[in-house]
Amino acid sequence: MERQMMATAVTLGAIQQQLSTVADNIANVGTTGFKERDAGFSDLLFQNIRNMDPNIDTVDRANRLTPSGIRSGSGARIGDTQLDMAAGAIQQTDNPLDVALTNDHQFFMVGQPGTNGQMTVAYTRTGAFNAQLDPQNPNQLRLMTKSGQPILDQNGQPIVLPAGYTNLTISGNGTITATLPNGRQVNAGRLGRVTVNRPQLLNSQGNGLYTLPNLARLGVGLNQVLQPVAATDTSVAQGKLENSNVDLTQQMTELINLQHDYQLNAKSITMRDQMSGLVNGLIQ
Repeated sequence: MERQMMATAVTLGAIQQQLSTVADNIANVGTTGFKERDAGFSDLLFQNIRNMDPNIDTVDRANRLTPSGIRSGSGARIGDTQLDMAAGAIQQTDNPLDVALTNDHQFFMVGQPGTNGQMTVAYTRTGAFNAQLDPQNPNQLRLMTKSGQPILDQNGQPIVLPAGYTNLTISGNGTITATLPNGRQVNAGRLGRVTVNRPQLLNSQGNGLYTLPNLARLGVGLNQVLQPVAATDTSVAQGKLENSNVDLTQQMTELINLQHDYQLNAKSITMRDQMSGLVNGLIQ
């Protein structure tokens, strides 16, 4: 009975984790570029209980209905949370600094402050960018995310725009062209994009940003995880944003099922407690 109690308690903890995952998906149903996560359960250790004593008389053992060797589980746990890379619906905004990716495995490159003042690379599908004045040069603007990270070009360098431009065009391959008041056009670089081949390795950092773990410890090469997007690829759509890919109906259904699972497991603990009380009463 104690085995059942422990297995149920472990499973309740796993259900709580999945409830948190579903709640996070529902909370981000309106977040631009958000990708939902699906939690999967896996069984914990099974034990084979030897319930047939070999010293019991052979005849008596043959008449018993209890099978020899009962498998007892230790509950379940969250095996992993899979990132769903399905593309969200594209929304027209007509904002020249809004861009969406039509390829569901591509990400924009974003700069993040790292150790020793060095910039590290993060990845996002949230294309709601803005232009901010460069404090070091008043004649240029920096292309940034809404949370203040610089957008990188295909060479991993921050993208800068000429201050006072009158028009900004972003082509299908991410090339940015700014038109100045005198009509002159300036090439401001090309948006850095990567194709992520193993999205399950991405770690969410909030604000739509993802980073990679220490791949050396995993024995995985960077080229096995992501590849630069070629200049001939035209997956960039200007004046549009990608909505969240969360299916609210599916997530609400999952939430209800998890609540039922939690109630069922909690009820089993209550029943076990009641049975223990009955046994203790008989012994007394």
